[in-house]
Amino acid sequence: EDGATPAPAPNFSTPSLSSAAMLVELSISVWTGRKKDKRATADVTATNHAKSGVAAVNKKLMAECAELDAIQKFAANVRTFHYSATLPWTDTGIRCNTTARFFGYHEQITAFETEYWRLVDNFLSAYQWEKDKAQASLGAMWYADDYPTIEALRSKFAFRINYIPMPEVGDWRVDIGNEAQQQLKDQYEQYVGDRLKQATADVYRRCSEAITRLINSMDWAQGEKPKRMYESTFDSVCELVDIMQDFNLTGDTTMEALRKQLATVMDGVSLDAIKSDHALRAEKKQQLEQAIKSLPSLDW
Repeated sequence: EDGATPAPAPNFSTPSLSSAAMLVELSISVWTGRKKDKRATADVTATNHAKSGVAAVNKKLMAECAELDAIQKFAANVRTFHYSATLPWTDTGIRCNTTARFFGYHEQITAFETEYWRLVDNFLSAYQWEKDKAQASLGAMWYADDYPTIEALRSKFAFRINYIPMPEVGDWRVDIGNEAQQQLKDQYEQYVGDRLKQATADVYRRCSEAITRLINSMDWAQGEKPKRMYESTFDSVCELVDIMQDFNLTGDTTMEALRKQLATVMDGVSLDAIKSDHALRAEKKQQLEQAIKSLPSLDW
């Protein structure tokens, strides 16, 4: 509003990351319990005088199976946790985590894995019963061949977590000429620099979204009807202080300054106090708006 210019983008260099960070790969597979019914598809197409391929009938093989739904929802929640606890790294889904956060992350993800397989066992125990229920629900669309055996079905579920060391720029264990080796080093240094920009931009994006949500929930004047403020919205801003400390892989001074600024703003403040104290809410809202202005532009 006052024309303040956002902080400039950080000047990135490629640091030694092998002792500060690692790569993480999470793979979760869940049986969808859905299948295309070719005969029903053909019937729908013919009945509506439509061309082949313009419609498809997909049936839910397990009808209303609470056990399978629980696995699918749980897997989605685990992926959400994984994305929030790590930074983007490659387009293939491999993400970056810091050694400072490794133990907390590993403890949580292994607990998730234990719960995941408990839910799978629950589903497999109920499979035959749910299969019989589905026959009554699907009617003529039910085919026994659509349903795998218990053994085959178990293989459709997977929960894998892999930790991969972060390679150093100079770690080329191949016998190639010096010129080619330098080209590879330069290429990898550029690759790491680009990934660090992406990861740092993700931290700033999280900051912008979390702070903006809290500001919007605080935006009411004294005497007006209060807006609904969620504890999760308040907590997400408080958590930014730790996130920016642990995920500042480049030693970015802009991020550290913003972290200290947020730590000061949120220190000793509670959600109840912000809700009930108009003067405090107005003060903190203004301070958070100043913090938003100090975010660098993400057009790097």
